[in-house]
Amino acid sequence: MKAHTKETQAAITPKQALAILKEGNIRFQNSQKADRNLLEQVSDTKSGQFPFATVLSCIDSRVSAELIFDQGVGDIFSARVAGNFVNEDILGSMEFACKLAGTKLILVLGHTSCGAIKGACDDAKLGNLTSLIGKLKPAVAGVTKPEDASLRTSKNIDFVNEVAVKNVQLTIDAIRKDSEVLREMEEQGEIIIVGGMYDIQNGKVDFFEHQI
Repeated sequence: MKAHTKETQAAITPKQALAILKEGNIRFQNSQKADRNLLEQVSDTKSGQFPFATVLSCIDSRVSAELIFDQGVGDIFSARVAGNFVNEDILGSMEFACKLAGTKLILVLGHTSCGAIKGACDDAKLGNLTSLIGKLKPAVAGVTKPEDASLRTSKNIDFVNEVAVKNVQLTIDAIRKDSEVLREMEEQGEIIIVGGMYDIQNGKVDFFEHQI
């Protein structure tokens, strides 16, 4: 499998970009990697890169976008921060990726049993992490059940995972609200913005582009 060129990138539609990620995740789950020479792709991309997708995911070591979607060198832009939220810098990076570099899709990828989300549920405080966790607290507040405070902690993994899904939703909302560039591109059909949750137990990504 060769690295993408300007021509192959241009030929991919936003829906096809999503399909490519879905197919790659199925290969990952089944240990059926695509036949590609990564060093050859290094050579192919030495004069330019033409990724088809941009993925915002957590820094969690188990959630490498290139691996779980079975992609190669030059295929995707990968932005990572604990809790997969957006700020001005990440939005700027996404605008570069889509408007200037030509990617067709933005995927906001949360994952089960997320440590940053657990910290937000427990109101953890530690140095600069305190500020980061504060950015995730709206997702905690956005999940209204259960009401019992004793069940709204990291010990309740179902609650943690619901907050992680809510955080993906709020992040997508923030992208559309705070980036006029990306909002207009989506409205014009140049890109799609979708969410997903990676299950650390089985390697599966559940996409919920129609649910949120």
